[in-house]
Amino acid sequence: MATDIRARRIRFSYPEGSLERHYVAGDLVMSHIVSMLSAVFPEGEDFFVRSVKHYRDQVTDPVLSRQIAGFIGQEVTHGREHREINERLGAMGYPTMACDKHTKRALARMFRRLPHRLSLAITAALEHYTATLASLLLTEPRARALISSEQVRALLMWHAYEEVEHKAVAFDVYRYVGGTERMRIATMRVVHVVFVLNTIVWTMVSMARDRATYNPRRLFASLAALRDNPWLGREVLDELRTYTRRGFHPDDNPTEYLLEEWRAELFGDTGVLADNLAAGRGHRTT
Repeated sequence: MATDIRARRIRFSYPEGSLERHYVAGDLVMSHIVSMLSAVFPEGEDFFVRSVKHYRDQVTDPVLSRQIAGFIGQEVTHGREHREINERLGAMGYPTMACDKHTKRALARMFRRLPHRLSLAITAALEHYTATLASLLLTEPRARALISSEQVRALLMWHAYEEVEHKAVAFDVYRYVGGTERMRIATMRVVHVVFVLNTIVWTMVSMARDRATYNPRRLFASLAALRDNPWLGREVLDELRTYTRRGFHPDDNPTEYLLEEWRAELFGDTGVLADNLAAGRGHRTT
């Protein structure tokens, strides 16, 4: 059964002083990694939307057309909410704005110069990345526990749920318009290298601006903790690798049970995000 995808009106807020400098369980390295991942989301989501929207008029299947509309609405909202937290992180000393500008230039150049089908293949590959990390957040209590800020954890849980919800849309559009297995698999192999290297480089840039980095005891303790970090576990790498199997489809990695399990927990009348949804419904956009 096709997943019903809809954009939720939601708002998050980060009052002055509500975030600790190292808000990922006080961990130095992970706080910078999460911040730099957040920094690429707004422009990344915009790239995803452009890549899918380019082919929207070619899709005549009514189910996929509705899913495209939901995908676009969700991604636009993700970008908006991450821009807000990125501004807060920037005020705290993280180079989120510099990363955002770099990402915007790089992705705009790619969209202009690359074949649009390749941009769509890149989108489908990165959607597999986000869906893999989203699934981990929804299934692994240790991963959730690392995000010690309640508002940041709420933001990431909402984002994770919707990433799982629309994980196959870009992939299905890519197949619908004739994207080949060869291009899909080759694209993921390149995306994997670029994504990892980009994350490492920006994390190092961010950490270089943090005085805590120059405390050897703090730095080495944080680096040592990465060995047992659920975000970097073998299960994550194994699921990422499934994408390069011929004949792969995102639904091969079952996640429908996660949507059922978390729907009421997050979006019910007494759910974790009830107040955020109420704020979203009361927010007037201009």
